[in-house]
Amino acid sequence: MMDSIRAVVFDAVGTLLTPEPSAAEVYAEVGRSFGSRLDLPAIRARFRAAFAQEDERDRAASWRTDPAREERRWRAIVAHTLPDVADPETCFRTLWDYFASPASWQIAADAAAVLAELRRRELRLGIATNFDSRLRPILAGFAELPDDLVLVISAEVGWRKPAGEFFGAVVGAIGVASSEILMIGDDPENDVRAAEIAGMRALLFDTGRLKASMRSLGELLNIGAMS
Repeated sequence: MMDSIRAVVFDAVGTLLTPEPSAAEVYAEVGRSFGSRLDLPAIRARFRAAFAQEDERDRAASWRTDPAREERRWRAIVAHTLPDVADPETCFRTLWDYFASPASWQIAADAAAVLAELRRRELRLGIATNFDSRLRPILAGFAELPDDLVLVISAEVGWRKPAGEFFGAVVGAIGVASSEILMIGDDPENDVRAAEIAGMRALLFDTGRLKASMRSLGELLNIGAMS
């Protein structure tokens, strides 16, 4: 797996980080505080539908993005998911700010140990994500993460995964050939197939078993220090 690899790049949400509680649970709690009567199953379904609808809009725009588009994207998702709140603007801002806090996220078990070992092997490490610039203060809240991670954030480079231009930005930021980069993520299309098309090696991360899979990843990468 690691032959000829000089850099390892991780997806952020769903790979290194997950919201805790889940996004749907947070939407339900915040929605109730603004008068929503939707239950959790309905909110889950509406959130998934809204997310897919915004993905289609981004696809139609050839995956171009910027900070303003990312905020519009999340405004649309919140509006669709919670259409019956009394104060839509304050509800949106509450959710936007909530997910900017490190306290709203958990890091995958054993992730710090895996990253530390990869760093010890003098591999370049990065994060390539369709999240926005809120990721920077979130990561700063986890002291166990390396402070020199290379961050490639879609809103900052102008392209969302799976655009080839996004992965071109990853190559430029990491500073090694695409064939020397291993991309690890939870999305078969955005993180694996798109990375492979860009000339990288790629590995699908099992988000269905989050706590076990980072340990399994360490074993797969021949990291023997996992306890």
